[in-house]
Amino acid sequence: MIDVPHFSSAGKQHKSAFALPSELFDGTVNESVLHQAVVTYLGNQRQGTAKVKRRQEVSGGGRKPWKQKGTGRARAGTIRAAQWRGGGVVFGPAPRDYRKDLPKKVRQLARRSAFNARAREGMVRVIDAIDLTTPKTQELLGLIAKLELGTGRILILTDGAKPTVHLSARNVPGVTVLPFAEATAYDILHAKWLVIEHAALVAKEGA
Repeated sequence: MIDVPHFSSAGKQHKSAFALPSELFDGTVNESVLHQAVVTYLGNQRQGTAKVKRRQEVSGGGRKPWKQKGTGRARAGTIRAAQWRGGGVVFGPAPRDYRKDLPKKVRQLARRSAFNARAREGMVRVIDAIDLTTPKTQELLGLIAKLELGTGRILILTDGAKPTVHLSARNVPGVTVLPFAEATAYDILHAKWLVIEHAALVAKEGA
């Protein structure tokens, strides 16, 4: 069982620490699965639209530049060969799909491993709730300042979608807000600090 600091909605730390649910935070970090999940995620972000023209696609070059023999120069059949300026590219990139799929259980294991990695490093904070009636960036920053976080990216995981919290953080560099159930292993590892709402952990969304 892993205990982490627990804060109130006003940013005041409770005397007792919060015991993270063992169903999600079991202390196991599978590095190979984490690597697989991150590589797959980054590959899925690629557009795959890189394209060059190959020899048969470059315009021109229909006439042999000089006769085959007797000139003393190397034989050439077209000015659009790869060694010529303006010629085609050999083995250049072509449009392709880099997308891969991971089995559901592998994604779940990677997600748990990412949570455990941050928890073991002491980078997790639990807060009762983040209730903002209207988007207030300064109010959210004031709350973050009370949570005893160091430098680095911060990922706030809310209990379901909270538009006011998202809007309050969208212009703050290094701060990201996501519903707890939607956070991927990459999102968790990309951030250094995790701030999780208490209700999200109690419900065990996405566990």
